[in-house]
Amino acid sequence: MTTSQPGKNTRQQQLEAFSRLLDVLDDLREKCPWDRKQTMESLRHLTIEETYELSDAILKGELQEVKKEIGDIMLHLAFYAKIAAEKGAFDIADVLNAQCEKLIFRHPHIYGDTKADSEEEVKQNWEKLKLKEGNKSVLGGVPQSLPALVKAMRIQEKARGAGFDWDDSSQVWEKVQEELSEFEREFNVEDTAGIDREKATAEFGDLLFSLINFARFAGINPEEALERTNLKFISRFQYIETEAAKDGKSLQDMTLQEMDFYWEKAKKQ
Repeated sequence: MTTSQPGKNTRQQQLEAFSRLLDVLDDLREKCPWDRKQTMESLRHLTIEETYELSDAILKGELQEVKKEIGDIMLHLAFYAKIAAEKGAFDIADVLNAQCEKLIFRHPHIYGDTKADSEEEVKQNWEKLKLKEGNKSVLGGVPQSLPALVKAMRIQEKARGAGFDWDDSSQVWEKVQEELSEFEREFNVEDTAGIDREKATAEFGDLLFSLINFARFAGINPEEALERTNLKFISRFQYIETEAAKDGKSLQDMTLQEMDFYWEKAKKQ
């Protein structure tokens, strides 16, 4: 197989590469004991792991890692289709053709005579068409197993697509302040042992939901924002560990004030 510059392959070369992946998968499924043993159920948790690895690579901006993780996920998707074909259910062509038909149906502003001049109109049309496909609820397409933060964001996006949303960000911020006040009433900072955990948990959930809603209005992806903060905290904490060790100190034997000294140094790096 001939190759060109990275990212400059022709459509024919791209098709040949995909065909090559299917050929390699056929070989592995027939000849490799591990690949022959796999089922959809056994691959499921691995696919989830690969998806998170792709997410990490994207957040870090490491394009070569993104390329590798996309490859891993594409292998998994082809693997699922291969297993289904062995059961006589469907094959990769059925999967891709069904996806193309769905995309064409859901983009009548491209393939039909519907008019949609903005991203918001496209989203609203999308949700209406999904209901025509048989979905009983606008929120029915939100997977139950999604992490709670991502699920909240998707719920809000879908509700907006149906026209159920605030008019402007100031209203959303007022809701955040309202939920914060309600949480403060349930959570006694000076007596955490005496609070009603169930009520405080409910109010904290409402507060998080309203913050995620405000982030959406502000054009901020809350999942990405939180993960970037996680990575920043990890980097700074590991800096504390490294620098303290250089000075012959152990975190377990240090005071909070001593650790804070290294933390401030880490922030300046």
